[in-house]
Amino acid sequence: MKPTIYIDADACPVTSETMAVARRSSIPVVIAGNSTQNLARHIRRSDPREPRDGFWASTLPVGVGADAADFAIVQELQPGDIVVTQDIGLAAMALGRKAAAIGVRGRIYELATIDSDLQMRHLEANVRRRGGRTKGPAPFEDDDRERFTDNLQRLVEQALRTD
Repeated sequence: MKPTIYIDADACPVTSETMAVARRSSIPVVIAGNSTQNLARHIRRSDPREPRDGFWASTLPVGVGADAADFAIVQELQPGDIVVTQDIGLAAMALGRKAAAIGVRGRIYELATIDSDLQMRHLEANVRRRGGRTKGPAPFEDDDRERFTDNLQRLVEQALRTD
């Protein structure tokens, strides 16, 4: 069975790159987010909404809650699927479901390091809760976009080889 790419659409700067990789590879993609995000804008008129030649695009509308899209995606995941997300918690849940996870800057999340990633997120959240400041992310650059596209293509190729 072909993998599906799930996009956590919450502030995702690489939706069009993800769609392009999915189209080239003829694998389905699901864009998850709440109704305020106009998810369908990422889908071309020519993108089939039903399986045809292995590719289709669809949206997974979810509620407005903080982690609604994360939990909706996790519910749908099958082993071998791929999740595009900026959320380390969602990446951890995806890895737990034997899916792959990739960050929007092209970082492929690994089981070997996800616990330390979660610990760092927890420590930084504690600092912010106490009124402290933590370093924010660097500006999103073209190099990030290229790294993301290359690494996503590699994940897709790996998933198709094990298909």
